[in-house]
Amino acid sequence: MRQAIVGGAYVARSVNAADNQMVNLFPEAVPEGGKAAGWLQRAPGLKYQQTTGDGPIRGLWTLSDKSRFFVVSGTEVYMLTGVTATATLIGSVTGAGQVSITDNGTQVFFACNPDGFIYNVNTHAFAQITDPDFPGAVTVGYLDGYFVFNEPESQRIWVTTLLDGSSVDPLDFASAEGSPDGLVAIIINHREAWLFGTGTVEVWYDAGLADFPLARIQGAFNEVGCVAPYTVAKMDNAVFWLGQDDRGQGIIYRAAGYQAERISTHAVEWKIQQSTDLGAATAYTYQQDGHSFYMINVPDLMTTFSYDMATQLWHERRGFSDGDFTRHRGNAQCNFNGAIVIGDYQTGDLYTFDLETYADNGEIQKWLRSWRALTPGRNNLTRTSHHSLQLDCRTGVGLVTGQGSDPQIMLEWSDDGGHTWSNSHWQPMGAIGATQTRTIWRRLGMTLKSRDRVYRISGTDPVPIAIMGAELNITPTGA
Repeated sequence: MRQAIVGGAYVARSVNAADNQMVNLFPEAVPEGGKAAGWLQRAPGLKYQQTTGDGPIRGLWTLSDKSRFFVVSGTEVYMLTGVTATATLIGSVTGAGQVSITDNGTQVFFACNPDGFIYNVNTHAFAQITDPDFPGAVTVGYLDGYFVFNEPESQRIWVTTLLDGSSVDPLDFASAEGSPDGLVAIIINHREAWLFGTGTVEVWYDAGLADFPLARIQGAFNEVGCVAPYTVAKMDNAVFWLGQDDRGQGIIYRAAGYQAERISTHAVEWKIQQSTDLGAATAYTYQQDGHSFYMINVPDLMTTFSYDMATQLWHERRGFSDGDFTRHRGNAQCNFNGAIVIGDYQTGDLYTFDLETYADNGEIQKWLRSWRALTPGRNNLTRTSHHSLQLDCRTGVGLVTGQGSDPQIMLEWSDDGGHTWSNSHWQPMGAIGATQTRTIWRRLGMTLKSRDRVYRISGTDPVPIAIMGAELNITPTGA
């Protein structure tokens, strides 16, 4: 019996309904000519690059000409011309939360909510914005020569003087008045300014007006707002965010045109809404091997939910410490010289996402997948005897020496829907070159009173993982 192991994660409010957990694995579809319709591959590890300051990494930004990138580590700002180059301290900022960053080719604007700072890449001057008309900035973007930012705790959107982020005209603002909600974030997408309120979104464009250059796009208004300003991110020609409106909060949206399209599942929403501080959630996006990922961190839940646009499926990214899953270390991202640079949420460490690194900064990266043995339509609530389970996976992946020279996969099962689990049962994936290895478990017992079973596999060895499917051999044994 072929198992439903390849797919997305879905752990329902009641695990009796669904317990399809997936951590540090993600699926990839095989359009034609493959052994299976899809397969599971291991999420990229964190390859250590260097340490910049004491951390945490609050923001990363690649200059528009791609010649260097900037790191906000704690209250210090560094400039790097290579991922492993010496970090040059260029200034300091205020605050402790995420930092929104953009540039106009000459100046880099750091919005630290409320303070703003400007770095000039030609003169190397770094200074706080002291213009008396500067009201503070939560998030900032660049549009047609202007820095565009939203004023803290208001409905106002501002632009700086053309090509000069340090100067603000006292009349260069407008209000997002399509609804009386407050403005929490902005983002520039396709030369349009998306204004996110607590309950609505409206879109503006550069109309070239004499007083204030931006104007609303008629009809580009949505009655779904944003609960966490630093979850607004761009990916795959669209905007993503964690939403809220007058009826509730905790749904993740993607813009479809100017409309909000729900992409989160009930399972993801149930988990997210357990947070006691959704406003502290943050997100970043990245692309690797054609997969575009929206990564949303909910700090008090200690996990990162990842949405893959290629498959439109969810999985989790997590760290592993002292025998348990922890929050993933990634807190900010930029793309520099073809490397996906990731900043640590606690320290000043910088990493790259590497699909051939099977650890997180030298620490164990544990992967896990659980699924129901009998899918709807196959489970008639009778007892079954489980003879064997064979994993269809890449074998012979062992390392020459050390951990991973004899890589193992751990199997557990639950006969009460996922509430309690059996002892661990280990099987090898094959030493180096042993590509004919069969990863198979035998004599798996009989289902108990629930007439149900959930299987769970996991591993910690630093080796590649490729899972095409699983085959279960069972016999019905009667009521």
